[in-house]
Amino acid sequence: MTNKTLRLCAFAVLFLSAAIIRVSAQQEITLEDIFTKGTFSAKGVAGFNSMSDGKYYSAQDDQDNIVRYSFATGKAVDTLAKSKEIGFSGFSYEWSADESKLLILTNPKQIYRHSFSANISVYDLKTKTVITPFSDAVMLAAFSPDGKKIAYVRSNNLFYYDLTSSKEFQITNDGKTNSIINGATDWVYEEEFALSKGFYWNTNSTQIAFYRFDESAVKEYGMPMYGKLYPEEYKFKYPKAGEANSVIEIYAYDIQSGKKQLMNIGTEKDIYIPRIQWTKEKNTLCIERLNRLQNKLELLMGNTQNGSTVIVYTEENKAYIDVPEITFLNDGKSFIINSEKTGWNHLYQYDMKGNLMKQITQGNWDIDQFYGIDEKKKTLFVSTSEMNSAERYVYAISLDGKNKQQLTTSKGWNNATFNATFTYFLHSHSSINTPPYYALCDAKGKELRVLEDNKSLSNKMATFNIAKAEMTAYKNAYEEELNSFIIKPLNFDANKKYPVLMYVYGGPGHQLAVNRWMGGNYFWYQLLANKGYIIVCVDGRGTGFKGEAFKKSTYLQLGKYEIEDQIYVAKQLGKLPYIDASRIGIWGWSFGGYMSSLGISKGNDAFKAAIAVAPVTNWRYYDNIYTERFMRTPQENGKSYDDNSPINHVDKIKGNYLIIHGTADDNVHFQNAVEMVNAMINKGIKFDSEYYPNKNHGIGGAKTRLHLYDKMTRFILEKL
Repeated sequence: MTNKTLRLCAFAVLFLSAAIIRVSAQQEITLEDIFTKGTFSAKGVAGFNSMSDGKYYSAQDDQDNIVRYSFATGKAVDTLAKSKEIGFSGFSYEWSADESKLLILTNPKQIYRHSFSANISVYDLKTKTVITPFSDAVMLAAFSPDGKKIAYVRSNNLFYYDLTSSKEFQITNDGKTNSIINGATDWVYEEEFALSKGFYWNTNSTQIAFYRFDESAVKEYGMPMYGKLYPEEYKFKYPKAGEANSVIEIYAYDIQSGKKQLMNIGTEKDIYIPRIQWTKEKNTLCIERLNRLQNKLELLMGNTQNGSTVIVYTEENKAYIDVPEITFLNDGKSFIINSEKTGWNHLYQYDMKGNLMKQITQGNWDIDQFYGIDEKKKTLFVSTSEMNSAERYVYAISLDGKNKQQLTTSKGWNNATFNATFTYFLHSHSSINTPPYYALCDAKGKELRVLEDNKSLSNKMATFNIAKAEMTAYKNAYEEELNSFIIKPLNFDANKKYPVLMYVYGGPGHQLAVNRWMGGNYFWYQLLANKGYIIVCVDGRGTGFKGEAFKKSTYLQLGKYEIEDQIYVAKQLGKLPYIDASRIGIWGWSFGGYMSSLGISKGNDAFKAAIAVAPVTNWRYYDNIYTERFMRTPQENGKSYDDNSPINHVDKIKGNYLIIHGTADDNVHFQNAVEMVNAMINKGIKFDSEYYPNKNHGIGGAKTRLHLYDKMTRFILEKL
């Protein structure tokens, strides 16, 4: 052997040794890393408050000073308000329209998913003075457009405070807990229509339009809150499927006269008003009216001087209509609305009388977000599923539907936050294996500077045993392609047999199998993969952004086709040479818990184990807006409610089943778990369970999450 050969051999040995050392040096992920230590926490970028000129934005620094920054340079220009002058720390703020005042919110207290109360103060930038109108907390405080008044809700009544006269004016006085709500919304509107604010100033600050909810006929749901010798019961109005709703009235209040004008929304009381919105005309209010079945939408243009309304737009659907968002153009002559009436979600322009002017976007793809319109340039900004239904990209498109330009090209999930004049946007991007990346771009999509790239997290990830998740697709029994991802163990060997854990949500219009950063669950799946499990996620029929027909195929039979797809894919996976068909499990949260419960029962020949966190177990127990949108009422469609309820299939359970719930879940009530458990007991079915006192649907808190995922991990290791 020559000296050269010896040197090459020695080098090969050294290289191999170094590679072995690098592999052995890789760290194993722990649950503590994920849930208590924050080892894999991604950094974000604080949202900027764009100034009205579009050249600057404001943000709070580490000392809570409010600083003005240049979009062009990213550098601080000046300090607009010092925390010492404001007199508070740890606050949030909102600008008045003329940017002369700040509305300061302190001591926020969460109520439901979106709503909260807070103490309010007003800081005047010119005089550098602070006004605290009152000491008690209020909801939904908002400046009038002229910045001279603030409207808010206190004790279910609507008020406004005149900053000029330092006087408070009470608009309503019949507000009562669990009975009458003025200016805010009830639980089910907040949860299902994402609507917690129930009042709106008109363009010239002369009127306030507001909701009045009479929820006296809505039945109460009670939850015991533990921690005292005698637990207190918390009660709130919750309309379950088929049950009575709040009766809605819409009013317009005139500031000058103090008159409350009732708007004509029709004689039928069993309806929904998912949105009200002022047009650009000071006395014209647009009211969206949706029937109880949610398959007929009407836009009413209302005259707030006399309460009269005219229907200008009607849309009907064989299944249901998702609530559209409407943008009124500044010229006062037209509006933009989204609709699925062609089978895909697209944008349309109508004149104020409801005549179609044009379909702006078209194609076999869906608009996801409509960010707004630069009216000077007649350019709209959107994100769509055009390139890939599991990905998003941002586009600019002319109002006439032409000149579409792709502004983001990074493969994966792209989102944009635009400034006031649509001259800059904050671009956020991630993919399933790549943490979020934030950059400031100009209106053409040119990257001006990186704000946060999360390189420190990426570098840290490189020191742990992490396998790449792969975006893929599986087919169901009808040859329909289903978006999916798979994570295989890092040292995957195709000659071995692996157990599989499937992750599911499956709710209408929702997506899980997308090319986007998923946060904590990504690292939990890595932990399981390192222990020899393959992770698979499949978006079956009913999920979103593959067209209306695919999404609405589950109408009236929620759960039936969704679980058929999961069972079919599980059985197809079981045929692969490297998968152990006898060890396939499924887990999910909320709708996903419903799915996993159906999986272990209806799919007892496919799944050995299932975990259901906060599951719906019978749609009769869930709220009416969500449930009836997809199922109609139990009175009308009761058989489908029962045929697809896991409670009615517990006798089929053969494998291992873990059910988990928070006792203070105001969304999917603890009742769902109790009734499921009761049914299993009556049928002699063995199961595991874990309950979290006083925890809501999110089962939050670092120690709680650690306990939860430890329980699920041990269950998987023991039972799968």
